[in-house]
Amino acid sequence: MSTAFIVVTVTTALVTAAIAVADLIPAGFVLANSAEVGVPRSWLPALGAVKLAGAAGLVVGLLGLRALGIAAAVGLVLFFVGAVVTHLRAHVLYNIAFPGAFLCLSAASLALMIVH
Repeated sequence: MSTAFIVVTVTTALVTAAIAVADLIPAGFVLANSAEVGVPRSWLPALGAVKLAGAAGLVVGLLGLRALGIAAAVGLVLFFVGAVVTHLRAHVLYNIAFPGAFLCLSAASLALMIVH
């Protein structure tokens, strides 16, 4: 297991879990952003749960159930592709770097999970 694999996957899991908690609370910045891009507030608990499940799946994959880790990483990549598309469709570009960064981390975790 390489250092890059561990660092990238743990980082992805931690930041994804953190934003999931922000969805579940819901934090003020999450409410403002979701309203701006047209995501109903009622969706936030489900979206937060999906992110949390993805983060947990990455950790389980890191601990040995590689197929589950790959499935979690694929799910997170698809989730964050959807987030980027949602920002683009709403023409909310000033903060698109956030879902873009989550997408890049998820894609890197997926790639590393596959090759290890």
